[in-house]
Amino acid sequence: MAQIGIAIIGSGIFVKEEHLPAALSSPLLSVKAIWSRSLKSAEDTAKLIPGDSSVDLYSTDSGEGKSYDDILKRSDIKGVVIALPIVDQPKYIEKALAAGKHVLAEKPIAQDVASALKLIDYYKKVSAENGAILAIAENFRFMDGWKHGAEEIKKLGRVTGFVVRMNSMMKESNKYYQTSWRMKPEYQGGFLLDGGVHFTAALRRLLGEENTVKSLIAQTSLVSSHLPPVDSINAVLKLKSGAVGSYIVSVGTTMNAFEFHIACEQGVVKAETNKVVVVKGIGEDATTEEKAWERNTGVKNEVQAWAEGIASGKPNLEQSPEQALADLELLEKMLTSGDNDGARQTLVFQ
Repeated sequence: MAQIGIAIIGSGIFVKEEHLPAALSSPLLSVKAIWSRSLKSAEDTAKLIPGDSSVDLYSTDSGEGKSYDDILKRSDIKGVVIALPIVDQPKYIEKALAAGKHVLAEKPIAQDVASALKLIDYYKKVSAENGAILAIAENFRFMDGWKHGAEEIKKLGRVTGFVVRMNSMMKESNKYYQTSWRMKPEYQGGFLLDGGVHFTAALRRLLGEENTVKSLIAQTSLVSSHLPPVDSINAVLKLKSGAVGSYIVSVGTTMNAFEFHIACEQGVVKAETNKVVVVKGIGEDATTEEKAWERNTGVKNEVQAWAEGIASGKPNLEQSPEQALADLELLEKMLTSGDNDGARQTLVFQ
């Protein structure tokens, strides 16, 4: 089978460190072009390709015939990987879909639920005409720990409660902070949205469809002044089953934590990205099993899954826009509750 020609749209940190290597490692993909806002940035990214690269470079400042629209006119390019600032992505996604290109777009799907719904509606209409696939790149869904954790939870009976604690400090010296659109976010939640949507995706992956969130209450605050508009969430989530759990996340605290604890009738699962501890039973009769994997970001797996979806014509359901919408809604409802002093929010897209 001939390789699928793709273009990389964006030349940021994650493209350089993750998306480009992942695309190059896929036997199904051939990177034919790179686009960035500046030619220099595109050139810097192209330098990371081993050997004599024949990748074509496009940018806003490259002149006639080298624009984003020109990439979309190429018949040898069947798909695009888009990793741009959150507020900019939807318009680039829509253009690519209209041109019949398959899209793998970085999370979140949009800056808010309203924008995501408009994008999904547009996608459905266009895809029905030209068959283009829209996939959202949520790499946490492709990390071994979350998959294994979800499987173990199902074996332990009904979920009775859970605690999520993700605490860290996003320093001003951090390479991800040092991007203009992140330092002055034009979207809700700041880093709580940008990075935090990973955590809602991870929690939803562990709980599964049978344990969706029905409603929540939350308080939010700004602990560290360089992380506006808010950097901390303390929420109580109620599942459709009636069980409740805590979601405690801060990117502006001196505390450190990375914990997903899911309590079930017959034990507990403690999950991380690359390690899962399963406690089976209660009290003195309980047994403990631990499984660990080599640490990885999951990006190679998600890019390969996208490529396989294009090749087969059957998109991977873990990358569906609807999954990404649910991840976003869960986070947005927590932010909205916090903005309204803990007013209860009901979820509808879970």
